[in-house]
Amino acid sequence: MNIPFYFIRRWYLRNVMKIKIGKDTYIGMGCYIVGTFIEIGDNTVINRGTYLDGRVPLKIGNNVSISNYCYIQTNSHDPQSPDFKGIWEPVIIGNNVWVGAKAIILTGVTLEDGCVVGAGAVVTKNIPAYTIAVGCPAKVIKKRNPKLTYKIKFFPIFDSDIQ
Repeated sequence: MNIPFYFIRRWYLRNVMKIKIGKDTYIGMGCYIVGTFIEIGDNTVINRGTYLDGRVPLKIGNNVSISNYCYIQTNSHDPQSPDFKGIWEPVIIGNNVWVGAKAIILTGVTLEDGCVVGAGAVVTKNIPAYTIAVGCPAKVIKKRNPKLTYKIKFFPIFDSDIQ
């Protein structure tokens, strides 16, 4: 999705792809979006180069920050299946979640409210609320302050790849 004017990009995502996008939510240029079962809450930022797989439900909450080049996958395959059987499971990302750059969120995972996923982490299992998880596979390393009061708001007037 390489449309530099956000209002056009947002119109296309809402009206053509039928994706539910909340108030004051920003989806960066260069995101790859597949499927229409995507719901994104208010005050959420999905930075450039992120892959969103919405072939089955992908729900992203309010005040979520998804950093550059993340990969969120709702389908996979059973490696033991002789016929390469598909596995289709929703991904749910709660409110006030922060996903670091180049993190991978795999099929069927829930990121509970307020959790943080470190840059480059590969999330294969649910991450509890208000915890910080890092690594491959991602493991919880500490708690996060549960008294979060921030509201994310990010809207560049013109979004481009010019450097």
